[in-house]
Amino acid sequence: MTSKNFTEQRQDSELLRVMHRAVEQSASAVMITDANSRIEYINPKYTELTGYSRKELLGETPKLLQSDETTDLDYQQMRQALRTSGEWRGEIKDRKKSGELFWVYETITAITNKAGKITHFLAIAEDISSRKKVESALVDSEQRFRQMAQMTGEWLWEQDPEGYYIYSSIAVQDILGFQPEEIIGKHYTELLTAEDKTELQRNTAIEQPFYALMNHYRHRDGHEIFTESTGLPIKDENGRLIKWRGVDHDITARKHFQDALLDSEKRKRLILETALNAMVTMDSYGIITDWNRQAEKMFGWSRDEAIGQRLAKLIIPRRFRKEHYRGLQVFLRSGKGKILNQLIEHTAIRRDGSEFPVEFSVAPLKLGNAYEFSGFIHDISERKESEQRIRQAEVSLAIAENEMKIAHQIQTSLLPAKPIKTANFEIIGYCLPAARVGGDYFDYFLRDHDILDMTIVDVSGHAIGPGLFMVATRSALRAQANWSRTPAHALTTLNDFLFDDLNNADYFITMTYLQYHPEKQQLSYANAGHPPALISRGDDDGCQQLDAEGLVLGIRKQVWFEEKTLTIKSGDTVLLYTDGVIEAENPQGEFFGVERLCQLLNKIAQRSPQQIIDTILEALKRFCAKEIFADDITLLVFKRH
Repeated sequence: MTSKNFTEQRQDSELLRVMHRAVEQSASAVMITDANSRIEYINPKYTELTGYSRKELLGETPKLLQSDETTDLDYQQMRQALRTSGEWRGEIKDRKKSGELFWVYETITAITNKAGKITHFLAIAEDISSRKKVESALVDSEQRFRQMAQMTGEWLWEQDPEGYYIYSSIAVQDILGFQPEEIIGKHYTELLTAEDKTELQRNTAIEQPFYALMNHYRHRDGHEIFTESTGLPIKDENGRLIKWRGVDHDITARKHFQDALLDSEKRKRLILETALNAMVTMDSYGIITDWNRQAEKMFGWSRDEAIGQRLAKLIIPRRFRKEHYRGLQVFLRSGKGKILNQLIEHTAIRRDGSEFPVEFSVAPLKLGNAYEFSGFIHDISERKESEQRIRQAEVSLAIAENEMKIAHQIQTSLLPAKPIKTANFEIIGYCLPAARVGGDYFDYFLRDHDILDMTIVDVSGHAIGPGLFMVATRSALRAQANWSRTPAHALTTLNDFLFDDLNNADYFITMTYLQYHPEKQQLSYANAGHPPALISRGDDDGCQQLDAEGLVLGIRKQVWFEEKTLTIKSGDTVLLYTDGVIEAENPQGEFFGVERLCQLLNKIAQRSPQQIIDTILEALKRFCAKEIFADDITLLVFKRH
């Protein structure tokens, strides 16, 4: 051997010793096998990783560590890669001597001789079990998040660290009009209005949670949408931002309402408060595992205080706790729960012991061999109070309607019970109040067994007040029937009698008063601001108005009323009516009017009084295209045979 060869041999030997020490002290697990995958060498880190000693592994193959989740096909693909490229990298799930499963990231390199033939394989493994656990937990978290997104009507989203959407729940369609897939990849500022885009871009570098942040979006169709947004930064174990996760709650209607209140006097009395749902999760043992900010507000327990406590103890009244525990055990045994995946109303308890009504939904999520239960809870105290007020209002309304019904019956009973029919004439009236109790009134009666008095009255307004004045007017009319001689005198007396009451109550009365003398065949009449009566002559003279000057009752005292007289011929028909008839409107806003009423009366004057009333009412309904009128409708028909 030459001196040169001896020197090279010494150098190679020294290099091998240095490499051996480095491998022995390496923080990575190292294994060398022969070409048939028989283990020839492992370093101390490999024995520490697997739990096997060198003696137990030397001469064996790596299949000794193979777990049930790593198949022969995986090893075949590994060997194929080594033969093709001389190297393989990947993750493997192995089993330690104790039976515990573990993950490694392994790099295997084929070692060849000068002829290019594989003589050995060098494998370097890094333990990644901790990382895989974190990844598994993240997957579980993602599953919970997706499930919550489907349960709630609020828009749940995720963004990457730069603010680009990577997930969106279906609720974005209801709020902004976009499908979830349409906004994936968009930057969140693209959906904002120009003003908010400029304002919020300054905050993109801030990695702090935000709560109830108002966002101003532009809907797909162009209109503006306001939301309250809450977002949390999701970070890895090194504090590096992974993504953002958050929720937007549509407050457009509330915002518009609040803006309107600022311009009105009601803004000090009406305050609209909306709140996001409380979100609570618990494990199979009934222990709280998550508790959001709204849960803190709703129940009074901080997140740190709530997590780790039994849910039943914190928010369920004592009398319902046994039922809660029983239901939980039934579900864990059978997989069935009567309150799961539906909206339920129940009673909850706050930290101070006070109880309040809630609406909640609960959904189970299986994680491995255990369950986690996610619940969304909404305080419905205001809604229940509103329902109670509505019930009270309904009772009050029923009482009021009953009282109105009684008043209507009393008012109806004061009208003439039947028409008056004689050999000389016939008279009949009809009143249809707009409310149950109206201000219209008609009356007719015989004075001294031969003179017919007839009148029609309209008290301003509707309901109880005018109804009371109608009763007072009837009483006064009937009281003076024996001593009032003429229509003008009757109106003067009524005005003096009712003036103070009408003036104090801010009401007034219009009225037409007529007297018919069968022997003289004369009709006398006076008017107090009421629409003039109409007469249709049987001799084809047409329709005429019976007008006379006179101020409405209740305006001032000592009023003079003009009185006129005309002769009534056989076949003449007189129609008295209130302004509700001629002021009835059709859908185009046109009044029925005196002229149309006059023309109609001429056409039907030959009919009986009852038929005339029925025909006019049908004509009004057709004209107005409805069955109910805005004002009282009163008709009185006098016809001489």
